Amino acid sequence: MAVDTGNVNEEGNPEIDSSDPGAALFGNFINYYSFNPPENRLSLIPASLLQELGYSRAADRAPLLLLDVGCNSGDLSIALYRHLLGLEDGSSQPGAGGALGGRKQLHLLGCDLDETLIQRAQEGNPFPETVTFLPLDITDRGAREEVLGSYLARCGRPAFDLCACLAVTMWVHLNHGDQGLLELLSSLAALCHHLLLEAQPWRCYRSAARRLRRAGRTDFEHFKQLHVRGVPGIRGHLESRCGMKLVRSFGHTAWGRSLLLFRRCCPKEEEEPSSKKVKKRTLPA
Repeated sequence: MAVDTGNVNEEGNPEIDSSDPGAALFGNFINYYSFNPPENRLSLIPASLLQELGYSRAADRAPLLLLDVGCNSGDLSIALYRHLLGLEDGSSQPGAGGALGGRKQLHLLGCDLDETLIQRAQEGNPFPETVTFLPLDITDRGAREEVLGSYLARCGRPAFDLCACLAVTMWVHLNHGDQGLLELLSSLAALCHHLLLEAQPWRCYRSAARRLRRAGRTDFEHFKQLHVRGVPGIRGHLESRCGMKLVRSFGHTAWGRSLLLFRRCCPKEEEEPSSKKVKKRTLPA
């Protein structure tokens, strides 16, 4: 369980309370959204994103599925859910949202390895029929297949339509090394059609390691052996190894982190010679 520090440093990162040196080992700060409120990300994401991706035009009535990896206490999950459906802050009626034309529902699954945070998310969930929070260490392959596989099976779907992985990659990278990061990216790419990714730049890694040392701990086990660096390394793996393609950059958050949208390529795109490919940075109008 993380501690409530209430402080951020000059780089916009939460400080560790030295009385609990393990507090930020996995980035599971208990009051994270008090110093990085959901609006910091939502202000960059268009409320019409689902329509722009073509989901509102789909003929079938199957619910759209959204996965939020590392959901913490669920504040951003709920805010994103409302944002994408066009619901007012106080509304708890998903059917009232007009973003999908009333033809589809949006179901969200939020997961986090911190069971205390998940309990808070469950207790504060205003949409219990369509939003679910479950404890899950996303790096545990067996648990991942059981929890996410069961959820998809219940929904009768092979994959999530959209996966949000926001400020999670660094913590997986620091705790599980290059291989752990690449395995995470590969698993998420296989689980979704679109991936909304916010990756911390290298300066955040140095800051996290410095805070850990200041709290009386040694460096993260893998910190000095990491070779994959920042967004270029992550994008390279997703595009060259995972069959995904960067389709839009939403700019940078208040903390200077890129917010990127990838989509799974169709077979024709994967077979197309690289010399003939046209890089798309924006979604079609």
